[in-house]
Amino acid sequence: MIIKTIKKSACKENEVTPEHIYHQRREFIASSAVGLAVSATSSSILLTGCDDAKSKNSLTTKKSDLSPPPSAQDTLTPYEDITRYNNFYEFGLDKSDPAKHAGNFPSKPWSVAIEGEVDNPGVLTLEDLLKPHSVEERIYRLRCVEAWSMVIPWNGFPLSDLIKRFSPNSNAKYVEFLTLYDTEQLPGQRRPYLDWPYREALTIAEAMNPLSFIATGLYGKNLLGQNGAPLRLVVPWKYGFKSIKSIVKIRFTSKQPRTSWFDKAPSEYGFYANVNPNVNHPRWSQRKERRIGEFRKRNTIMFNGYAEDVSHLYVDLDLTKLF
Repeated sequence: MIIKTIKKSACKENEVTPEHIYHQRREFIASSAVGLAVSATSSSILLTGCDDAKSKNSLTTKKSDLSPPPSAQDTLTPYEDITRYNNFYEFGLDKSDPAKHAGNFPSKPWSVAIEGEVDNPGVLTLEDLLKPHSVEERIYRLRCVEAWSMVIPWNGFPLSDLIKRFSPNSNAKYVEFLTLYDTEQLPGQRRPYLDWPYREALTIAEAMNPLSFIATGLYGKNLLGQNGAPLRLVVPWKYGFKSIKSIVKIRFTSKQPRTSWFDKAPSEYGFYANVNPNVNHPRWSQRKERRIGEFRKRNTIMFNGYAEDVSHLYVDLDLTKLF
């Protein structure tokens, strides 16, 4: 007899997904060409506003074994909120600026440079980068340092699948990511909020963790510009600024790379940026959060509720100092 053990953090999909959305998505998947259309746009289930959405491809879509962690009390954040309330300073400082200014953001053609301590460096088109990967669906919380959060059904594939393809060598201790730098397409980069382009990084162990995810879509639609088209990182146990958007370069390094918010304010935005209610931002508490669409606040959960999967990465670290 096989017994399947369900983690405490897990939930059934129909407990978190509004029923009409659940059925619409399943009907869509059953009736449409699913996965990566052969274009440099996205490997999400649907490519909206693009003729390529009608073309067939070789990718299969599967439900991730890791999908659950949001609890039975979590409800998916509506698509309209996910796409209209964003932190993406490349388009402006206000939460509504990305949706206002990203409408013409060109996600094709697109290429990603792979550099550093790897056996297989190079520059790949988005099509070539994504072609070997199967699309998965995962429901993840995204917690922002300003004490708000969302629960998002992402489409994409594990970051570890991508990393293995490039064969990091023994010197690779960190993985650095860079966002596109283009002051015409990203007008916020004309102002010195940060030292552009935006940079983020993970340890190689964090990057290889099964929860680390390359998102190419959400709610069965390809990413919009304000959400990080055509591909972004999702690290669900960390604050949202670690989940870098519109990636154009991945670099493997032996030393801890510079990261944008750590450079800007190291006392406020640490390199690790794990969701930790016991470490306050200098200007506010992190003990409570507000889910978008809700008025009540809820307690912030250590590692955003993913402690069972990631706490082993930090057993030797003092997370009150290395925050």
